[in-house]
Amino acid sequence: MIKKVCVIGAGTMGNGIAHVFAQHGFGVTLADINPAQLQKALATIHKNMDRQIAKAEITEAQKTAALAALTTSTSIADAVQQAQLVVEAAAENLTLKLEIFKQIDAAAPKDCILATNTSSISITTIAAATKRPEHVIGMHFMNPVPVMKLVEIINGYATDKAVTNTIVDLSLQLGKTPCVVNDYPGFVANRILMPMINEAICSLYEGVAGVQEIDTVMKLGMAHPMGPLQLADFIGLDVCLSILNVLYDGFKQPKYAPCPLLVNMVAAGKLGIKSGEGFYTYTVGSKAAVVSSRFATI
Repeated sequence: MIKKVCVIGAGTMGNGIAHVFAQHGFGVTLADINPAQLQKALATIHKNMDRQIAKAEITEAQKTAALAALTTSTSIADAVQQAQLVVEAAAENLTLKLEIFKQIDAAAPKDCILATNTSSISITTIAAATKRPEHVIGMHFMNPVPVMKLVEIINGYATDKAVTNTIVDLSLQLGKTPCVVNDYPGFVANRILMPMINEAICSLYEGVAGVQEIDTVMKLGMAHPMGPLQLADFIGLDVCLSILNVLYDGFKQPKYAPCPLLVNMVAAGKLGIKSGEGFYTYTVGSKAAVVSSRFATI
């Protein structure tokens, strides 16, 4: 039975994954080479747990217990030595992930399961960087992790069925809904979502409608809680571009080619919420999203 978990990467997804595991009684080590990022992650977890307390979702005692179960490390090798499960949540970059998995494979116990939170990169390719491909699996959480129920579980070519069953059971223990899929570019979630977002960007690029109009049509007409352009800002335009490139490289089909507007915005550093501007502009400390002046007249 898995009780000790290591999460690699203390960004938005990593701190959310660590939060959920700690909240459900697992011993968690959150690892990141950047000490400042670890401190930021801990502050975010504190804040998000306080929000849960305010909503009566957890108690103060549960928060205290969860935080007591959570430790941090700036060394991947040290962090994974006692782990039964490692969940990698680094940036969506194949080269980086392969390097991390080589380090994890060398230091983690031989029966440890190695999972990746990748949203599009081949599990089989990642697994090939290790000497235990049968123990490698995709465990794709949705953002924000403490709120969203889905975990997309992706079998690589060599993933052992017992490993899959373990991760399914583990997801249920976290109060999530697991959905098992196979290892093809974008899996299911992003193979469907990203072309929709890309088409929304193309509609803006071609002058079909403005930012607010496109998002309003999808929110009111399709009952989406957030329009595709605002969602792209929320995900990060750089992440959207990376996933579309994985889809395009994997399938070689024009329908997955990133819109030139998206490419230009990422090149210009307009990445959405994380940079303060994407299709909308964002003010620190405010939830308001105002259409970027660049697109106000479209």
